[in-house]
Amino acid sequence: MKILILKPSSLGDVIHALPVLRLLKRHQPNAEIFWWIDSALAPLIEGDSDLAGIVRFERKRWAKPQHWPEMVRSLRWLRAQNFDLVIDLQCLARSGAFAWLANGKQLIGLDEVREGARGFYDVAVPRKDFHTHAVDWYLAVLPPLGVPVHKNFNWLPERPQIAEDVHKKWLQENAKCEMRNAKLILLQPGARWLNKRWPVQHFAELVRALAKKFPEARFGVLGGKDDAPLGQQIAQVAPEKVLNLCGATSLPEMIEWVRLGDLLVTNDTGPMHVAAALGKPLIALFGPTAPERTGPYGQLENVLRLKLPCSPCLKSDCHYEKTDECLRAFTPAMVVARVEKLLTRA
Repeated sequence: MKILILKPSSLGDVIHALPVLRLLKRHQPNAEIFWWIDSALAPLIEGDSDLAGIVRFERKRWAKPQHWPEMVRSLRWLRAQNFDLVIDLQCLARSGAFAWLANGKQLIGLDEVREGARGFYDVAVPRKDFHTHAVDWYLAVLPPLGVPVHKNFNWLPERPQIAEDVHKKWLQENAKCEMRNAKLILLQPGARWLNKRWPVQHFAELVRALAKKFPEARFGVLGGKDDAPLGQQIAQVAPEKVLNLCGATSLPEMIEWVRLGDLLVTNDTGPMHVAAALGKPLIALFGPTAPERTGPYGQLENVLRLKLPCSPCLKSDCHYEKTDECLRAFTPAMVVARVEKLLTRA
């Protein structure tokens, strides 16, 4: 059996969709499964033992007409594969069109009204209700295919070579941030939406307080290149204890850092979902978004959220009388108390 999964982005969404791959492969061990993914996120699943191959979606490149012939060649290759099953977990017009053009024998997708993607599908799977978590919604495509849903799978298998590279690059050669015998607390101060970010000053104060309360603790700041100034501001509080990793890690290396960590304090963004998939303790700070739908799967009790009349607004800009109050109102002391509770339990 030959299967194509379409879930090009974002990082958190791809993490949410991985259980579909795991359970398909457990149910059909001989199946050849391919994944259509944004080229920027391809390292996340490169070399995955459950995949027969990756089909790169060059979203930015193919936006320019001179590169459209590449897109046509990619579509021709998809059609030539004669897929038995195509699964669209993105449910956008773009992904629905690509899924339909792949010309598989059966096409199943998510019943989402936006952009009319469901018009391409043979079978459309509705969301049970507004609060159904994305992971559970994606998994709902499996029962119509006769695939049982359970939790007996390894969400993000270890990648020994990447883990070894992390140790060589940072842990063996960085004496000032010796972490082998220390509690490692990871911080994720960035997020795509500015109004999903807990103030960086609060993160800095959090480190200051935790460094006093847990003298043996060490800190790692995760994020992309654009988050480097945030990491620098946090690291200045205790430079001998904080490693600013913003923009320094590859996607697989970031995952291995989360695997190494004892706790992650995070905004609503990709590494939060990595920690949830790995079963790592976390504290997630939520403002404009709804944790029931896209929060840390299996750890919703570790979400900090302030209930305001407008929250969750699900919007990328704030119109409340006190700008971004849904996140600013969380004091570092409140988060310190949660950290202490989780570390003591661990």
